[in-house]
Amino acid sequence: MNAPVDVSFFPRHAKPLTSYKPYWAKRFGVAPFLPMSRAEMEALGWDSCDVILVTGDAYVDHPSFGMAVIGRVLEAQGFRVGIIAQPDWHSAEAFKALGRPNLFWGVTAGNMDSMINRYTADRKIRSDDAYTPGGQGGRRPDRAAIVYSQRCREAYKDVPIILGGIEGSLRRIAHYDYWSETVRRSIVLDSKCDLLLYGNAERALVEVAHRLARREPIESITDVRGTAFVRRSTPEGWFEIDSTEVDQPGRVDAHVNPYLMVSEQAKAQGQICAREDEVPAAPVQPLRFMANPSLPHRGRPPRERTVIRLPSYEQVKADPVLYAHANRVLHLETNPGNARALVQAHGSGPAARDVWINPPPVPLTTAEMDWVFGLPYARSPHPAYADERGRHDGPTKIPAWEMIRFSVNIMRGCFGGCTFCSITEHEGRIIQSRSEDSIIKEVEEIRDKVAGFTGVISDLGGPTANMYRLGCKSPEIEAACRKPSCVYPGICANLTTDHGPLIRIYRRARSLPGIKKILIGSGLRYDLAVKSPEYVRELVQHHVGGYLKIAPEHTEPGPLSKMMKPGIGSYDRFKQLFDQFSAEAGKEQYLIPYFIAAHPGTSDEDMMHLALWLKKNGFRADQVQTFYPSPMATATAMYHTGLNPLKGIHRDERAEAVDVVKGEKRRRLHKAFLRYHDPNNWPLLREALKRMGRADLIGNGKHHLVPTYQPLTDGGYQSPRRANSTPPGGRPRAAAPSRTSQPVKGRLLTQHTGLPPRITGGESGGASAPGGAAAVGRQARRKPKSNGRPT
Repeated sequence: MNAPVDVSFFPRHAKPLTSYKPYWAKRFGVAPFLPMSRAEMEALGWDSCDVILVTGDAYVDHPSFGMAVIGRVLEAQGFRVGIIAQPDWHSAEAFKALGRPNLFWGVTAGNMDSMINRYTADRKIRSDDAYTPGGQGGRRPDRAAIVYSQRCREAYKDVPIILGGIEGSLRRIAHYDYWSETVRRSIVLDSKCDLLLYGNAERALVEVAHRLARREPIESITDVRGTAFVRRSTPEGWFEIDSTEVDQPGRVDAHVNPYLMVSEQAKAQGQICAREDEVPAAPVQPLRFMANPSLPHRGRPPRERTVIRLPSYEQVKADPVLYAHANRVLHLETNPGNARALVQAHGSGPAARDVWINPPPVPLTTAEMDWVFGLPYARSPHPAYADERGRHDGPTKIPAWEMIRFSVNIMRGCFGGCTFCSITEHEGRIIQSRSEDSIIKEVEEIRDKVAGFTGVISDLGGPTANMYRLGCKSPEIEAACRKPSCVYPGICANLTTDHGPLIRIYRRARSLPGIKKILIGSGLRYDLAVKSPEYVRELVQHHVGGYLKIAPEHTEPGPLSKMMKPGIGSYDRFKQLFDQFSAEAGKEQYLIPYFIAAHPGTSDEDMMHLALWLKKNGFRADQVQTFYPSPMATATAMYHTGLNPLKGIHRDERAEAVDVVKGEKRRRLHKAFLRYHDPNNWPLLREALKRMGRADLIGNGKHHLVPTYQPLTDGGYQSPRRANSTPPGGRPRAAAPSRTSQPVKGRLLTQHTGLPPRITGGESGGASAPGGAAAVGRQARRKPKSNGRPT
């Protein structure tokens, strides 16, 4: 058997999670489920909770749900942890259900940002919520992290509030808010929390919990990595770098010719020299810079005692250039090996306060990852959500749990750096991998313990499918690197691309008794996969259930450069291998490419060329994805400012402007190009093509994009998601295809095409839509799951 090995290549200097002395309450043992009521607490013999976690999601005791991970981690440290899930936020009464927490509140909006969870990219209210029993929408408030924090303060105002999760992580500094179209303050101030934990926060939360248990005031806990809090001023002993303004070149005077006589120099400057005698001008003396003897490191302040002052909230709100500058600095300070603390002022005068952000947390070792994922999860929703039969697959089914019910998370983090994605900002670039034995053990537990398992594992993956155990070849280079991506514009020469460990896991898992199939549903990084043809062969011939999703996102270099995605040539190389190995296995399989409409940097011509590429390749997308400006993402900074932070920020012609797609009409046009085959879009496309001087694409031939004729249509577009969905506990809608129908060859297969569902091992009626687990992986890439965050 393989012993846990730390393979992340990151130097470790943090205290191990398992080295803390357990809190005295460990004597109460392990709870089958963390309690959600006083009756459950009494059954466990508790008179109170040490920590109460408040979440906007239903409580599912599974390692893909951040609140469950944090709860079990704290329980393993000896603390009594209760959970208040999706409380009624209209008053503080629901927040008193478990009594007063002895140590602190832990607050999160849930596995997803509450605004993204509730609103579409067009700011329309969603009718469902995948993290709620029955998929019911409206069970959490807008900006849930702020609302929950306020209610916790009302319930017991003297109890510290620790905020975490994806919503807190992406709002830790002043940020552009897409829904109000303004720049909002740091959520630390709006929520009035005592401490914000960002990123995967097990390490930070365990340390903070034990320090609070030792009666250390939370105001004094200011030295923990991965935390943010409010300060009045920079403390003594810190070196502050002023980065509140963009560098501007000053006036440059012409150098004086040292060989001219004094009178000649004066004459050249339009003056008259009064000296009668001509003497040579004094030679130019070079400047000499002396190191400050009080500073170590050859005169440079130590990074661990350096803080960078960002432009204030008021500055970034009023000046898009400074907003883009602050965003660039933030993303440069994300490597745990060299990141410095950041500080941003909010307010002025006596009310002025600084939001202080410590460097990111040190990633978990492989042994720590194994420990976290090996905790005693029930791998099921709380019994309170069960229906009258005591089951969770009927009217009270939680869609998000159903998607990951038979999946295994093998790693965290992503070094792709896609500008529209928030994984890097939240989980970091350093890949944190579990050991092979830990992964196989979880597969065996699913096989032996999870009700309804039929032998199919729906996914072995994470934020990406194939970054397991990949990282930098040199710890020194890794700790010093400040690149936003390891794979753009090309794969770094220092990056390991060996897929051997992942191939071994696939083969070992599928050889287990009782395992019929191991599917890979997480998003595949195909530019990495082509570096290992043996991996592609293993994947295509044994782990694809007919469809494999990948995300080229676009075909044109303009938008791809703003996304930090590889060119379409990488897709072509992967498709060649995919088709070759599928044919060798005698299988007819399909790639599911995803594309984004209206991304910053995308022109109308770019979308036209993408539509032509889709038509040439015979793809017809049933549902398109429009760019969604999530807080703190680099692409969101482009959307708000019209500038490209990737190229540096300036106030002159050196700044790179970005074509930003705003306004309902233009965003609709870009979506229409992706759905060029929909007759409802033809009038809009004809008008646009004529305006662009491409009327030659209007006609009834195969080479034309849209026809000249116009059939009768309703003029609108109904998402197949609603038309093809199955009502809770009911039969599939009549319009949905039968389970035995075959996909149309050459059609762009998305998870919402209405094609026959792919069986993922669930019980009858529990199969996912096409791409089932693939849909989960896509959601993880755009709106990452909180695997282990302090939700």
